[in-house]
Amino acid sequence: MAAPLAIYALTPAGLDLARRLASALDGAVFAPERLAGPGETGFAALGPCLAGNFRNFEAHVCVAAAGILVRLLAPLLGTKDRDPAVLALDQGGRFCVSLLSGHLGGANALARRVAAITGGTAVITTATDSAGLPSLDLLARERGLRIGELSGVKRANAALLEGRALRVQDPEGRLGDLDPALFEPVDRDGEVVVGWRSGRGPALRLHPPVLWAGVGCRRGTPPEEILGLLRQVFAGEGLALGSLAGLASVEDKRGETGLLAAASDLGAEIRFFTREELSRVPVATPSAAAREHLGLEGVCEAAAVLAANGRLLVPKRKTARATLAVALAG
Repeated sequence: MAAPLAIYALTPAGLDLARRLASALDGAVFAPERLAGPGETGFAALGPCLAGNFRNFEAHVCVAAAGILVRLLAPLLGTKDRDPAVLALDQGGRFCVSLLSGHLGGANALARRVAAITGGTAVITTATDSAGLPSLDLLARERGLRIGELSGVKRANAALLEGRALRVQDPEGRLGDLDPALFEPVDRDGEVVVGWRSGRGPALRLHPPVLWAGVGCRRGTPPEEILGLLRQVFAGEGLALGSLAGLASVEDKRGETGLLAAASDLGAEIRFFTREELSRVPVATPSAAAREHLGLEGVCEAAAVLAANGRLLVPKRKTARATLAVALAG
């Protein structure tokens, strides 16, 4: 997991400001070797230091010229849903520029926090913020929703900027109360669709993380087999991978490398339950193998239901060495 905040300085005055921010925001300070003090990390050159830290911190505040940062950041950039927040700040603390990942990375919000500390001005240039409009990617993040396709965000935000109300299909009300001047609730053909089902078309799809995949596997099952089964089940049942909250299994599988690697590949949480916990959950598809080796009627269905604290949505599916079931959070 990435650390929260890295703060960089190039000059003595910049370092004074960096230390002030680090104290207020609990950040790690990076400075030239000749200036770095106790508890701070020295660097020979900013470029290699920033490159080495880029994916290891959620946000970077650089007391340096924006032009320098643009040149250093260019080869590091990925996608807006993966890149960390980056701010550029003058050493007087007068202007704090949200330079990268303003919405999804939280740079705009961080710029406002930093400006409040320094008494300066947060410089935010994203179009929706400048127009005083909500941004769909920020709104999704605030509501704990995951974005299906980033291209949909661009289309949805463009519609708002053009002064057109967006048709929103949100049967469970996960977006909360929306401004009726900007959003029109609909039952079908939404330009924004919120739910755990997958779908096609140009709509912006926002997925709540409410699906838990219970997994059972033989010792040594490769991650590819588990991942292949999961993707097959989700595709076949019309479930959105973006709504996958995590994986679950029996405690005996805590050290199973294939299962752990599958969770890592998905960037998903994994939960383990004791045999006693699993034994209390009725299963739809009993397993002779689970009964023989674990004394349980089944693993994947019970684990999915326990993790979701909800209902079984997809009963057991299997390959030669793995089983998988899906439950919907209650």
